[in-house]
Amino acid sequence: MPYPSQVDIETLIDTARTLIEQSGVEQLTLQRLADEFGIKAPSLYKHVKNKTTLLQAVNTRTGALLVNTIQESLESASDDPIQRLLTMGRTYRDFALQYPATYSLLYGTLNPELRLDPQIAEALALPLQVEMMAIVGEANALAALRGAWALIHGFVMLELSQQFQRGGSLETVFEQALLAYLRGWLTPHAP
Repeated sequence: MPYPSQVDIETLIDTARTLIEQSGVEQLTLQRLADEFGIKAPSLYKHVKNKTTLLQAVNTRTGALLVNTIQESLESASDDPIQRLLTMGRTYRDFALQYPATYSLLYGTLNPELRLDPQIAEALALPLQVEMMAIVGEANALAALRGAWALIHGFVMLELSQQFQRGGSLETVFEQALLAYLRGWLTPHAP
């Protein structure tokens, strides 16, 4: 049996993420988490105040992992802004499909205590906004970014909840939709 002092916050968060992916957030309790380490639940209070603070830490970790995964995908991406945005979109979707429960916890909560840390949210948005700016200009970058993010996230959430029932390759449709959206910004619009 490990001593409580041998359990650190990083390991707690990673184990909580794993348990959430395996059984869902509803099944995660501090007792269940303590059982994973072979320690008593009160020992966890050294690291987390309660389940809410644990879930907030899980969301922070998930958001940071998503940011890092997207940034890593750009290291070998084309210099073309549209291709870079497609790479980011694919990476975002792949991440959500790989970690559906923690992704859904990250973006599916109405509890303000569980929302993503604003600095991580900004770190997630800025690379997208920079690429969007290269396509639509600075004045339209925020609006275009919000639209792209809504398209990507909305598609992913519909996919995760198995709402697409009419067949076909969802990967292909996802890329077609995102590409059509991005190309739409390249078309001059009447005021």
